[in-house]
Amino acid sequence: MTNTPNADLGNEPVTVIGLGLMGTALAAAFLDAGHPTTVWNRTPAKAVELVAQGAVLAPSTADALRASSLVVVCLSDAASVREALAPHRAELVGRTLVNLTSGTSDEARELSTWTGDYLDGAIMAIPGVIGRPEAFLLFSGSPEAFGKHRDSLDRLGSATFFGEDPGLASLYDVALLGVMWGTLNAFLHGAALLGTAKVDATAFAPFANQWVGSVTGFISAYADQIDRGAYPAEDATLETHLGTMKYLVRESAAAGIDTDWPARIQALTERAIDGGHAGTSYASLIEVFRGQA
Repeated sequence: MTNTPNADLGNEPVTVIGLGLMGTALAAAFLDAGHPTTVWNRTPAKAVELVAQGAVLAPSTADALRASSLVVVCLSDAASVREALAPHRAELVGRTLVNLTSGTSDEARELSTWTGDYLDGAIMAIPGVIGRPEAFLLFSGSPEAFGKHRDSLDRLGSATFFGEDPGLASLYDVALLGVMWGTLNAFLHGAALLGTAKVDATAFAPFANQWVGSVTGFISAYADQIDRGAYPAEDATLETHLGTMKYLVRESAAAGIDTDWPARIQALTERAIDGGHAGTSYASLIEVFRGQA
């Protein structure tokens, strides 16, 4: 199950540790871009297709680390990263470790102490778009490491660097995932509600997408208010929002649709008003999330 390296087209050698769906996509993108690519996975059978494409399957983790100056790890969690790499920390000397494993900011900061050339990363894409411009990846950690390997990391998608705090990419990751889940939950609740009137989700989707596009304008305006610490009601007051939220809860209850999602939104707004933000914009709810209202 080993193979000779693919032809070196002037690209640096890369090692990818972890061959789940995402790890496999990362390795394939490096191969497609002409990088000599070494792979390792606890289950070697997962490397068969990559080896057929030109990857080299390392017989051990230590061998995989020694094979390249750039080491990309993509495992299930931080505990798996520790288990795989902790016995071989000496092999990381002189190499850049790029951790694309999901985890917390504190876990990223802990792993950064293993080597001075550490980058923590978050992948804002599904495996199928890795290597294409629509995939974007977030990095933080060593500025020198990012500058040195920027061209290689751009093979995976559009790479953005957020600074020296190795935990910042992970914070961006969970914050952006929260935006995704909030948007999807709102769509699913709306589809369930309209479904009681026999409206297909596919009929609702174009209008939901159009409205999400409009909401991006609210986000930009509210972001400015948050940074200024002032929440003028330039579009609508919290009381106006609260009135229509109550209709959403009532419609949901009447239709037999779960009311937990809209009721939580209503409760947050009521807390903001009770906390002294009556007459302000929706952006003032950030004080509730900060625990200050």
